[in-house]
Amino acid sequence: MCVRFHIAGCCMGCWAAGLASVQSRTRLGFTMYLFLIFLVFGFVCNLASAFTAVFCQRWGERQGSLVSVLLRDILGIPVWALGFVLAARTSSPSLFASSLMAVAIGWGLILSGGIIIVMALISIRIRAARPSQKDRLVETGLYSCVRHPIHCGTLLEFAGLLLLIPTVAMACACALGIIWILAQSRVEECDLRQRIPEYSDYMKRVPRFLPRIWRK
Repeated sequence: MCVRFHIAGCCMGCWAAGLASVQSRTRLGFTMYLFLIFLVFGFVCNLASAFTAVFCQRWGERQGSLVSVLLRDILGIPVWALGFVLAARTSSPSLFASSLMAVAIGWGLILSGGIIIVMALISIRIRAARPSQKDRLVETGLYSCVRHPIHCGTLLEFAGLLLLIPTVAMACACALGIIWILAQSRVEECDLRQRIPEYSDYMKRVPRFLPRIWRK
């Protein structure tokens, strides 16, 4: 009888240990991919914020503009930025060994991207804070060279982050960020063509991301 109880106890102990191991791996896996949830949610909300014309037609200019601001500035940018923070803190394999040159180039790209973003925001001023049906076309500053200087700056920052933190998690985050920017720029252009009639001609004159080295 004692032997039976001993065997049963060993079996229960093994089962409990196996269950604990599975639960531990599940929690670890969830933690490793938690950043993806924040990234996808933030990018989707940010993408949805570009439908300003649709929102204004449905709910009026004031409410429609507020919906765009809510989706972009509350549910969009802060959430996907948190996703990048979590990706940076996630333990994952390195893609390459970090070096002093990679770090220097990484910080240079992040700084350059930040400067581009600030310069672009200065050009569009209040339009950056609250898009509306009354927006006018901006062709000055960086917007005379490319249609989406803010996205260009963000792409540079993504590249800089990957050089500073060359992990699989960060690579996934940056890859998702690039896909989001490509989609965001196209959706924004559809929205801007509805709100600003002159934008269609502007698209023919000015490239999306890469400035023309020579002009006709």
